[in-house]
Amino acid sequence: MEQVTIFGRSSCGFCVMAQRLCDIKELPYRYVDIEREGISKDDLSRTIGKPVNTVPQIFVGDEHIGGFDHFSAYVERAAHI
Repeated sequence: MEQVTIFGRSSCGFCVMAQRLCDIKELPYRYVDIEREGISKDDLSRTIGKPVNTVPQIFVGDEHIGGFDHFSAYVERAAHI
């Protein structure tokens, strides 16, 4: 799988769960703390092309996957291919 990029906040439980899933599945990932990096949800919205109300926002390569639930389903499907 291509590198996973997780945009999140340190106080977000789903962001932590996304990182743990990557660790468990041994997926290469980069975590970007949006508060530390000064990235707003509006910035993410412009990048993704639709409104962002929650984190994490997760990409695989250049493909926007969505939040944790979408990502965990994506990982599960990828395991069966």
